[in-house]
Amino acid sequence: MRRLIVLALLLGGMSVVSMLGEPGGGSQWLLTFGFLILAAYTSGEIATSLGLPKIIGYLAAGFLFGPRGIDVVTESAAHRLAPVSSLAIALIAFLAGAELRWSEVRTRGGTIARLLSAEIGITFVLLATLTALVGSRLPFIESSGGMGEVIAFSLLFASICVVHSPAVTMALLTETKAGGPIARTTLGVVLVSDIVVVLLFSGALALARSLAPATGLDAVGMSLGMVLWEIGGAVIVGAALGGLVALYLRVLKRELFLFALLMAFLGAILARVLHVETMLTLLAAGFVAENISRWQDGEAFRHAMERAAAPVFVVFFALAGAELAPETIALAWYFVVPVVIVRIVGIRLGTWLGGRWAKAPLEGRYVWMGLVSQAGVAIGLATAVSQAYPVRGAQLKTVFLAVIAINEILGPILFRLALARAGEIVDGPDSGVAPATAQTSAH
Repeated sequence: MRRLIVLALLLGGMSVVSMLGEPGGGSQWLLTFGFLILAAYTSGEIATSLGLPKIIGYLAAGFLFGPRGIDVVTESAAHRLAPVSSLAIALIAFLAGAELRWSEVRTRGGTIARLLSAEIGITFVLLATLTALVGSRLPFIESSGGMGEVIAFSLLFASICVVHSPAVTMALLTETKAGGPIARTTLGVVLVSDIVVVLLFSGALALARSLAPATGLDAVGMSLGMVLWEIGGAVIVGAALGGLVALYLRVLKRELFLFALLMAFLGAILARVLHVETMLTLLAAGFVAENISRWQDGEAFRHAMERAAAPVFVVFFALAGAELAPETIALAWYFVVPVVIVRIVGIRLGTWLGGRWAKAPLEGRYVWMGLVSQAGVAIGLATAVSQAYPVRGAQLKTVFLAVIAINEILGPILFRLALARAGEIVDGPDSGVAPATAQTSAH
């Protein structure tokens, strides 16, 4: 009840300030940022009291106060907060990379590779088959395009659907402080899958452009060199950035909070300017910085970055909640619901087979529950399709956003349940750890 009263007071205060201020003024985005931090964090505490992940509370707050809810967070204000989402993705990627240690990669790499190859392979085939069977009844596949177009867009849609969410994985691990085999293996699978999915998606998009050429100014090709640079260049740029971080930690090691924010911004900007994959760039930076730094320096920098990331994460997921669109699910439910079900079946079957292959029955039993979530990376891939195919790509993105909306809610609940069943949650659901002080357990 106390938290509900806090939410009501926040809403009332926001309404009063909005009435007294100038609508659409330059300070509106800052007011929205502050309101979202407080409202989403309070909603996260309510979710925790109900035994749900805090992320569900953040998403619910964004939806409730967003354009499709009470509209306290207007579309224009949310749009102006877009850089916060970019910063969050950069921080998430860097922190995720810093969680990977070379010794652990050597120890757990075989298990991760087997789980990932079986899971992505089976899920991709099942989703591509489902899309092909529905065929021309989908808005983004033309009835006159022939079998070649059906195959091309089926593979393209499936290549997006198999993506996972490092953002949700890192947020849950930070919240629960889990660091056992399920948590570590899930994180490894999610991070490595980003590289695999980018390659898979690039190949599927190139095939689609060959079998179903786009029309208009946006119909540009994607050469093999561009794909190789997007991946290889990201590793090179990220490694250089990680080396810079390690050097700073060895020589100066001051103002780490501000330095963490600066490095995240710098990494995101470099990736955009140099046309390399942003998350892979920051993943490589975090991995290199962690593994060539002295242990105590890397520990201090991770803690500083976690403190910097805490409010950004809250707003990131609240903004994601504000973008949830139930109407898209209603319009394409006949396809969206089967996609969600088939994807979960594919993930479950793939991890089970991969676990048997890797002789890791515990991981094969629980890791699938941490792979259901989808968020920023998936939206980015769908956006790339909409840029390549201005009309049909936008239709594909609309359908896929409905899939994401369901997985974004189911995923965190399933992952927390897996960590609880595996006994890896440190403080339990009532720990009440604030996001500003939560730490990952594997330090």
